[in-house]
Amino acid sequence: MTMCGRLVVAVLLLLAPIAASAQEFPTKPIRLIVPFPPGGPNDIIARVIGQKMSELVKQPIIVDNRAGQGGVLGTDAVAKATPDGYTVAIASAGALAISPSMEKVAYDTLKDLAPVTLVATVPEMLVVATNVPANNMSELVALAKAQPGKLNFASSGPGSLPHLACELFKLTAKIDIVHVPYRGAAPAVNDLLGQQVQMTFLDLPVILPQIKAGSLRPIALGGRERAPTAPDVPTTTEVGMPDLIIENWYGMVAPAGTPPAIVARLNKLATDAMADPAVRAKLAEQGLTLAGDTPEHFRDFIAADIKRWAKVIQDAGVVTTK
Repeated sequence: MTMCGRLVVAVLLLLAPIAASAQEFPTKPIRLIVPFPPGGPNDIIARVIGQKMSELVKQPIIVDNRAGQGGVLGTDAVAKATPDGYTVAIASAGALAISPSMEKVAYDTLKDLAPVTLVATVPEMLVVATNVPANNMSELVALAKAQPGKLNFASSGPGSLPHLACELFKLTAKIDIVHVPYRGAAPAVNDLLGQQVQMTFLDLPVILPQIKAGSLRPIALGGRERAPTAPDVPTTTEVGMPDLIIENWYGMVAPAGTPPAIVARLNKLATDAMADPAVRAKLAEQGLTLAGDTPEHFRDFIAADIKRWAKVIQDAGVVTTK
């Protein structure tokens, strides 16, 4: 046998145990980290997808809520975990694509994490308090231009997606509105209902009950298509702002160094779970659109989102703590 042939055989012998291990994976429970408290969209996705994955592999999927720092603490926990596929996370746009440009974080998204699959997307909805004399985008922009620096927008915290969504809105519409940060979406919605602030961008499922009740007025949806749960609300593209696409997203990640065969196995389990009609229906009720893609495509998706929001942060002059 030639030297080249012996080398090929040696490589195949080295890879054989990894391939066999991937076929057997998992042989024990998987810890699924959720970087937010129970009850939110991230947690709901993890529990619904995790339950179906557990049924598929006949192993427990243990949801571990690690809230803190807008998802950063839980995401850092998976980045530091043993790269064997038994610790993964359902992380979101904030911790993966925005926070690294806003603040000092202990991980590099593309170096310390292994993307598994994009799981779901959810559009952000621009809404105003009912005392704001604007019923559509053109009226809202005209109002803001007539009163520069007088209108406020709420967010779920500095550097959050709702914060940067409104910063992008300011840049796109060339208006001057003032940021009022809150510690989460719930207090922001409460003050919007109390007419202490005038507008916000938030995940559609978070504010859909108030929209249906008429206690908040929808202006435009940041998605690429109208939402089935709010079919009368136009998209930002329809109102003449095609660059104002604002969607939150959730994806599964593992620690960097997880063997590619194990990442591929996790990807198949997650995408098979997402293909289940009951899973799709349950998450559609939450206003979520399931995705499912390859690890390679998800990595490119994250990289593009990091670049996009870093530019918004720079162009808007957002103060960072890096």
